[in-house]
Amino acid sequence: MDRATVRSDWVGRAIDGRFVLLKWLGGSGRGGVFLTQLPGQQSQKAAIKLIPADAPDAESHIACWALTKALSHPHLTRLFYTGSCQIETTPLLYTVTEYADEVLSQILPERSLTPVEAREMLDAALDALSFLHGKGLVHGHLKPSNILAVDDQLKLSSDSLHVAGEPGNRLPAPSVYQAPEGATEAVSPATDVWSLGVTLVEALTQHPPVWDRSAGGEPVVPESVPQPFAGIARECLRSDPGRRCTLSDVRARLEPAPSLASPASKAGKALFAKRRTPALAAAALVVFAAIAVLLLRFHQTRPSPPTVQQQSAPAMAAPQPQSPAPQPQSPVSQAQLPVPQPQSPAPEAQTSSGAVVKGAVAQRFLPDVPQTASETIRGTVQARIRVTVSPGGDVSNATLDSPGKSRYFDNLALEAARNWRFRPALVDGQAVSSEWILLFAFTQAATDVTPVEASP
Repeated sequence: MDRATVRSDWVGRAIDGRFVLLKWLGGSGRGGVFLTQLPGQQSQKAAIKLIPADAPDAESHIACWALTKALSHPHLTRLFYTGSCQIETTPLLYTVTEYADEVLSQILPERSLTPVEAREMLDAALDALSFLHGKGLVHGHLKPSNILAVDDQLKLSSDSLHVAGEPGNRLPAPSVYQAPEGATEAVSPATDVWSLGVTLVEALTQHPPVWDRSAGGEPVVPESVPQPFAGIARECLRSDPGRRCTLSDVRARLEPAPSLASPASKAGKALFAKRRTPALAAAALVVFAAIAVLLLRFHQTRPSPPTVQQQSAPAMAAPQPQSPAPQPQSPVSQAQLPVPQPQSPAPEAQTSSGAVVKGAVAQRFLPDVPQTASETIRGTVQARIRVTVSPGGDVSNATLDSPGKSRYFDNLALEAARNWRFRPALVDGQAVSSEWILLFAFTQAATDVTPVEASP
């Protein structure tokens, strides 16, 4: 199909009188995709794909959509509606599916995935592909643009599935994602395994493996790809589909890698913490002791409450032997900067009726970023976290104020933000709840946080 057949200037048109084309999301040689909304649920976004009704494979699409509507799997996008319509003089077929918050192909130009994120991607893809293969179906289009994040759940697209054993000429134009046998032989589960190998390499390096289809041979997996992913990719990218590994083989190779647990879990945090050397841990405790002693002396000589800038003590101060090193309060990070609470309100805290005294940061907590994750950062990755502070100074709630470029770093920031402590704001002399915005900035060299009190 000529891409010009489905046009981006159709924004504003209504399909079947129900689905308004709100925004052009992109297109290819096989159709165009727009943002729309589900009828009767104006807050729920959806994606609508249009293809010409006279496309050579139109009947195959209709048959496959009928099968897909009956499928239900947590790692496959839901297909809500299908039908036919006409815009101007162009007869069209359409399918309405879940809308993706993020697409892997949008992330890779900015940075590669961390090994933890690659493991999560593989787990989701293996589950979805195993489900499809068990139903006699093949995905056939596995690549970064078809790996989606929908409401914090990784999913594969489901709008262009294939029946295993059908001719391969329904596959898109030859590319590195298409297995060598794809254009001439029937599609099979081995077709998806090849695409999975290509996608895995691209996810970890930002580029698909180099491969000359005309020369034969097998794609080159870069040396920079870590294990076990490098071995998995090589086994997926065998030119002979009979020698290619299976999905079960891939899962078996992943099992011996418990250190790649999900970053959102407490277990994952603890595993990363255990990898530090005792020397580094001891050095960190010495620095914490020095900071605590200096800040205690500072509060004894200055009655006014500390400002945010005063809470960062010099890291080069000599440790005081008579003061024991404070113990970390949480496994999320050993980079916390404890600041003692003042024993009594400073003079300016004695307010007149209705007066407001803003709060202050009492204890910072920096995320524990694994080195492998830091190395994937290009420039600065930001995360904006909104925290609700109770009258006691604890964080009672932490949410993303606005999603950043990376869900992985958003989660690191959220975990750290929940461990901050504050000196509460005062209204008429009484401690009250307040809200703060914590602006996290991740770079390869360091992590910085800028706290801003939003209320009262």
